[in-house]
Amino acid sequence: MTEHQKTSQIEDVTQQIEKLREQANLANAQIKNYIEKRNQLNDQVRKAHQEITELKTERDSINEKVKLLKQQRDFIRAKSTPIIDEVNAIKQKISELKKKVPRERQRDLQEELEAIEWKIQTTSLDLQEEKRLIEDVKQLEIQLSSYKKIDLRNKKIKDLLTQRRTFEAQADVLHKELTDLATKSQELHSKMMEKVNSVKINKGEADSLHQAYIKAKEQSAPLYEKIRELTEKLKSLKASVKEEDKAKKMATEQAIKEKLGAEARDKLQRGEKLSWNEFQLVMGDDAQDDSETQD
Repeated sequence: MTEHQKTSQIEDVTQQIEKLREQANLANAQIKNYIEKRNQLNDQVRKAHQEITELKTERDSINEKVKLLKQQRDFIRAKSTPIIDEVNAIKQKISELKKKVPRERQRDLQEELEAIEWKIQTTSLDLQEEKRLIEDVKQLEIQLSSYKKIDLRNKKIKDLLTQRRTFEAQADVLHKELTDLATKSQELHSKMMEKVNSVKINKGEADSLHQAYIKAKEQSAPLYEKIRELTEKLKSLKASVKEEDKAKKMATEQAIKEKLGAEARDKLQRGEKLSWNEFQLVMGDDAQDDSETQD
């Protein structure tokens, strides 16, 4: 191969390497882009996982509170059932007592009783009249006793219903609190599920980008292998050209040396004075001739 051909080939290989390096740089830029996007998505996934854990912890804590409040509410509501049963039992007793009350109104009987008691206390009565009035008082008290029993039971019903309303009010407060907490729990759960879906989407995209990165890296490998091969070839061509240049230079120097040596010997034969360099050339040629003769 001529020097011109080798020079031309060096230029061609150099251009091929530059073109391949451009392609490799584009591939590297694409690979870097894949890696950056993949890492960003993985960071988002890690952050979302942490947020999901925090949301789940908060939701579960609220659910435990809701469970406890439900137990408290149901416990208080359970207290109302015996009260209603007791009220119904008292009402039944009142119904039975009403059957035994006299025809006279309670108010009339009470006024009559008070009038007799006032008369006994303020009037001078003979023994027979006093005994009669005292007997009337006893009869009136017997008649009023049924009304008093009914009054006591009505008061008991009123107290029981007041107690029941207190329980219901407490249960309503607990119910509202647990309802509010349950609503917050649902909101947290919805937010958590949104994060879970987001994680699935981002994880899928990150996995796709990772596969794209692996594929791009595999596709770029032959480029680097070709660049390596061409680089070795370029080094070989340059080394060959360098050796040829070196050989040409040595040949040129040897020709010049031989010419100068021949001229120096001619001067010596003519009896002309030689310079030190010319003398060395002559002596060097003689030493070389002796060496060749011995060989």
